[in-house]
Amino acid sequence: MNRLLLVAALLGSAASAQTITPPAAPAPPPAPVSLPPEVARLRDAALKDDLAWDITEGLTTEVGQRLAATEAEARGRAWAVAKLRSLGFRNVRVEEFRMPVWTRGAETAEIVSPYPQKLVLTALGNSGATPAEGLAADVVVFREYNDLLAAPDGSLKGKIAYIGNAMGATQDGSSYGAFGVARRAGPALAARKGAAAVVIRSIGTDAHRNPHTGSTNWPAGTAPIPAAALSVPDAEQLERVAAKGRPVRMKLVLTPSFRGEGTSGNVIAEVPGTDPGAGVVLIGGHLDSWDLGTGAIDDASGLAITTAAAKRIMDSGRRPRRTIRVVWFGAEEVGGFGGQAYARMHGEERHAVASESDFGAGKVWRYEVNLPAGAAAVTDRLGAALAPLGIVRGTGLGGDGTDIGPMIRRGVGGVDLNQSGLSYFDTHHTPDDVLDRVDREDLRQNVAAWTAMLSVVAYAPEALGPVTPR
Repeated sequence: MNRLLLVAALLGSAASAQTITPPAAPAPPPAPVSLPPEVARLRDAALKDDLAWDITEGLTTEVGQRLAATEAEARGRAWAVAKLRSLGFRNVRVEEFRMPVWTRGAETAEIVSPYPQKLVLTALGNSGATPAEGLAADVVVFREYNDLLAAPDGSLKGKIAYIGNAMGATQDGSSYGAFGVARRAGPALAARKGAAAVVIRSIGTDAHRNPHTGSTNWPAGTAPIPAAALSVPDAEQLERVAAKGRPVRMKLVLTPSFRGEGTSGNVIAEVPGTDPGAGVVLIGGHLDSWDLGTGAIDDASGLAITTAAAKRIMDSGRRPRRTIRVVWFGAEEVGGFGGQAYARMHGEERHAVASESDFGAGKVWRYEVNLPAGAAAVTDRLGAALAPLGIVRGTGLGGDGTDIGPMIRRGVGGVDLNQSGLSYFDTHHTPDDVLDRVDREDLRQNVAAWTAMLSVVAYAPEALGPVTPR
């Protein structure tokens, strides 16, 4: 190498050396979230809870099914008041409201031709009635709701419409929203297209001959027609019969009735806080149930979980900053009347956060929040408190639930403790919604999760509201 090349090479090496940036030092790990020791103590003690089972067993055994605005739901309210007072809650009372009353009647179905056989079904809430002697008509099969949507208006005149679906189990229960439209809106759509009656494949994930009920909706101006859900095996059987290519004729007997207005109510109990200006922590579930089972998973267990957690805070020896208000909402199943009534009566009160348990008694696996930007530390503490129970943070906004919905829409923050839905829709709204579907250990894990949540949120020094309405 000559001298000029050597100088150039040395200069190039020096320039390269000057442009090399040393690797950045690794970022320090985030500081661990500090939790008051009583949070873990209360949470862990709740893993041995027996009160939630006691409430679930008592309500389902001593009252049983609790159809909204009936004598049975009234007995449930009386039972709830006595129970909550005996547990030491303050300001226990019933706030009544009026609502329409629908009750079930006779319900039978059979394929008349081409292959005569009986089917198992149940009327949907708010269903219209057939004549007492029944209604016989040809069946038009729609494999899913969208197929019915595409049918021309008037094309179902005098027919029975059948709406299928393919609901599958999901941990977050999201399939219920997607496939439940067949029940919620399908009957009214079939009526608009001229149908004399409608049957749907039950909105469920089981393979038992237990049909799933649930409310359907009739827009103003749409007269209710007979509407029912077939058990999943019977729905599949009807589809197989129709696939043979011969006309299918069915006879239905459905005699539910609308009985004017009746009384329902919300049962309210409180753990008073020390700071009236900090806002109420609203928790609870719904007292009413469908009339096929005893309403154990939907929603006696939700009432029991939230009440047991509030009781643990009450008995901790340290008053919460915020008042914890436990509400056993009335008339959720038939239209969310209890949540609407609560918002009318308490919508102007300051609420810090709202949360409800209405998804059975499976283990809590995820939490989601909708809190003000200044409450990020509260979210972090929740994560630290819930992680030992196997609960992770989700990416959605908290505040789901029919009963708390009216308050959430007013800008109240939300915290969701999501339970596993993998088996929930096996028994949801069926005769199998009974006590032996509740697992004691899963119930205890729920109480521990709710106790941990309340021990963070009810004592938090940060402001917890309002948020942008959803």
